[in-house]
Amino acid sequence: MMTVAVMTAGTSCIKEKLETTYTNQENKIDQYINSNKYTDSSKTDSLRVVYNGGSSRLVMTEGTGEELNSHGTVAFYYAGYVFNGNKNASGLFITNHEETAKAAGWNLTDENYSIYQINMSDVRLIDGLRSGLIGVKSGEHCQILFSGKYGFGNESFGIIPANSALLYEIWVEAVSND
Repeated sequence: MMTVAVMTAGTSCIKEKLETTYTNQENKIDQYINSNKYTDSSKTDSLRVVYNGGSSRLVMTEGTGEELNSHGTVAFYYAGYVFNGNKNASGLFITNHEETAKAAGWNLTDENYSIYQINMSDVRLIDGLRSGLIGVKSGEHCQILFSGKYGFGNESFGIIPANSALLYEIWVEAVSND
């Protein structure tokens, strides 16, 4: 009976620590968004922020046309970063955006820099990215941020440590809800 109580207490501590980690990540995301609300010192209008399903989308450039729905298809360029409070080239883990790759001195395994197209129902999309993409429009440039809870969770994925907060910079080329 004592073994079960110790195991339960240990599991409870792990869950509490993980929730604290996610809360800290979400606080860093909020701080990042608040510090990046203005495009430059000559502008006083704030960038639009969209919150959806655990994701925060900081819209840098507004798009036009229809908004992507949960069953649509989107074509875009992207750069994915492990997020530790800021967007840093050393946190770059994937990109198909040529300028970003070159600026980071990063070599791709497939250097054709093709636009990525995916249907929102595709199971390969992680929850945070899926939620963040809903509502984007063609021509939109944005950053989608989310805690490890909505990313890869307890699993490491390639060079991404388990429970990592992520930032995806997205350049939307086309949206279709057909």
